[in-house]
Formats: sequence, C-alpha cells, structure tokens
Amino acid sequence: MDVAADTRLVAGVDSSTQSTKVVVCDAVTGEEVRHGRADHPDTTEVAPQVWWDALTEASEGLLEGVGAIAVAGQQHGMVTLDERDAVVRDALLWNDNRSADAAAELAAEFGGPRGWAESVGSVPVASFTVSKLRWMAEHEPGLADRVRRVLLPHDWLTWRLLGRRTAPVTDRGDASGTGYFSPAAGSYRRDVLTHAFGGRTPELPGVLAPTQPAGHTSDGTLVAAGTGDNMAAALGLELEVGDVVVSLGTSGTVFGVSETPSADASGTVAGFADATGRFLPLTATLNAARVLTATAELLDVDMAEFDRLAGSADVGADGLTLLPYLDGERTPNLPDATGTLFGLRRANMTGANLARAAVEGLLCGLATGLDAVRAQGLDAQRVLLIGGAAQSASVRAAAPAVFGTEVAVPAPAEYVAHGAARQAAWALTGGAPPRWRNAPAGTVLSPGEPELRAGRELRARYEHHRGSLYGTQ
Repeated sequence: MDVAADTRLVAGVDSSTQSTKVVVCDAVTGEEVRHGRADHPDTTEVAPQVWWDALTEASEGLLEGVGAIAVAGQQHGMVTLDERDAVVRDALLWNDNRSADAAAELAAEFGGPRGWAESVGSVPVASFTVSKLRWMAEHEPGLADRVRRVLLPHDWLTWRLLGRRTAPVTDRGDASGTGYFSPAAGSYRRDVLTHAFGGRTPELPGVLAPTQPAGHTSDGTLVAAGTGDNMAAALGLELEVGDVVVSLGTSGTVFGVSETPSADASGTVAGFADATGRFLPLTATLNAARVLTATAELLDVDMAEFDRLAGSADVGADGLTLLPYLDGERTPNLPDATGTLFGLRRANMTGANLARAAVEGLLCGLATGLDAVRAQGLDAQRVLLIGGAAQSASVRAAAPAVFGTEVAVPAPAEYVAHGAARQAAWALTGGAPPRWRNAPAGTVLSPGEPELRAGRELRARYEHHRGSLYGTQ
C-alpha cells in the first residue's frame, strides 16, 4: 500500500459489515476518480485481519498520488488486543445478539435507563460494545483477563495504516457508539467500562478532534481520524440541521445532525456524536435490505422480479402485514424476536402480496425510528432515502406514504466512503470542511392525500400487530 503522496487526491474507506469499499476523490471538488471493492464474509463475528486483507485488496493500484486517507467503519464492533497487541478473539460485530441479556442487565444498573441516557446519551442494547464486553467478562473470563486494549473496527484499521507505531486513536463519533463515552462531555466514562468488564481496566484509544490527523503512513500519507459509518454518511451527504437520513443497507438507520446532545431514556434513540463536533441522534433496525433479498429467495426470484411483484400488488398487500424481525430487532429492542406474517388467507397468498408486505414492513419499521428522532427534537424538514434498497422502485413508491412526508432520493453513491474522503480532505487543510456538493436531491417524491391516508392505515395496522405480539406501541 506504499504510494507517493501529494495533496491533489484523497481516499475514503468504508469498511462495512458486508464489504470494504475504497474511493479516491479530488480533494477540492470531491469528484470520484477511481474506486475498488472487496467482500467480507456474511457473519456476526470475524477476525479483524479479514478487514485488513479486504482493504489491501480493495485499494490495490488505487492510492497513487493520494495525500490523505480516512477510514469509516461499522460501529460498535468489539476488537480486543492483548499485551502484545495481538487479537484476543474474533471481533463481535454490531449484529451479534448474544449479548442481549448482558445489555438488559447493564440497562438496569447505573440509575437505570434514565441514568444511562444522561451519562452516555444511550441505553445499552446488544449492539453496543459495552454490552459485548459484559458478555465476554461473564462467558469468557479467561479471554477477558488477557485484554489490554479495546478498539472499534475503524480504530484498528487506522492503527494498521499507521503501521502500529503509535497508540491507537479514534474520534468522538465512533466512540459515542461504545456505551462508555459521553458525547455531551466529550470524554470516556471509564467507570462504566470497568464496571461492565468485571473490574478490568483496558486501555482505550485517544479521542481526536474532527480535523486532527491520526498520523502518517510509512510513506508520508496523512491518515485522518476516521469515524463510524453513519457519521461518515452524514459527512458524505453534507447534512445540515433539518436533514434526516433514512439509510437502507444491511441495517436500517434514521439519523440527522443536531446542535445539541440527546438523551432518550426509552433507549429508542441513540444519542451519538457526529464527525464535525455536533451530534447525531440515531435509531437503527437490524433488518433492512436483507428483508427484501430474503423474501426474494423465498419466492425464488431475482431482485428485479421481486420489485416487479411488489409494485404490482395493491397498497396494503391485501391485508398481509410482515413484522420483518428476521434477525431479532433493535428498534424496538426485541433481540429474540422473529419474523411474523399476519393476515394470511388463501385469497391473498400470492407472491406479489408477500413481496409488497416485505417492502411495507421494512418501511414501517424505519418509520418508527423517524417518529422517535422527531420526538427528540430533530426537525425533519427533508428526508433523504439512501442505501442499496433505496434504488428499489417499489421501496421508493411506498416510502413517502409510510413516512408521511416528502422524500428525496439522492443519486446512488458510496456516501460512507465519500464522507471518509471528505474528512481526509478536511484534515489536510483544517478550517471548515470542504464543500463538495456531490449529493444532489435526485428524485423528489411527494405523496398526495390518498397516499398519506393509506400510509397512516398501514402504520396503524403494523403497530397494532406489533403491540399484540410484543406489547410494544
């Protein structure tokens, strides 16, 4: 990965659950000049070396002339290192639910959900690093005793780029997803970490300011602080206050930029920090695009045919309602939930209705998150729909009615990787972040009153079934 660096080009890395993507952009205009990709295994725990190998593969031949690079990584993943900085165990990823009971235990401690929200901005769920550390302390105490450092995926990759010559670093955005960092105070809650980890006191990465570089590679390329994937997406989209993003990737997320920290004692909204010095209230679902792909596999059709089927069915899928909790769920916090289909009759047992119910169930779950961030004071003046599933015609057609508002679908792009590249350019120059404006509004979808009425009926039916099964409203 050695290159001859200058300041004309910058690189951004998106190390996500499913793959590593690398984009190289013009540092001034943001124009993408080249890109690469390498896949990750589909799992909930993985050796961190897999990420490094994927980064090496995805960036092969791309980094000539790059003056700075930044890594955006999947949030929450638990990377543990021993006293020799060797990996203690495979990293547990955000979508690994084995720590659900540990999260529930923790949520009852430290003053309960209200105490957690006020101290670290979020209430523990299975996804968070703090919950995974509690699980490790209880179920793998011998391994826990060996842990000297705890990192996040982006921290580990940044450290590898720096040749492991200095102490690891992170940024406040990604740190805010651990469950032991206070976005409001801008500092770790080491007492929370020690308590969760059974009295152990592992070292944590230093927290860099948004423009503060992490260091340089062996050939002199500047390495920026990096951040979490949702924070990088906000950078790539150049979000302003009033913008709310609904992202449909492996997971589904709803987030927006705020000038003030949030503290939701219900645990629905995670009070994260962003990568600019502001805040990023966020809700997440475990089930997003894979709800559609799994349903397509069940129907034995490709995604194009799935989309056609879903679009051919009537709104409401003739009474079918899918709670799409195929991998458990985070919003609402139902880690042991399963997918459930309501209203099945012989008359409506068609592939088209099932495809439509999958689309509507996916969107209703995200609409719950949109309501939650609005309740925390986020003014959703503009909703941006991004991610792989946002390119589905049936998803775009249904989204405005289910969300109850106008929806803009920006042109497809690797916004997480572009956000990391924008951070790299910002670290090169300091001052204000560069204005690239590479995220046009694209297609703007406005629902009429009949669509809004149908959307309200859909939401009411979805929430009724969820409440009847899980007691949540």
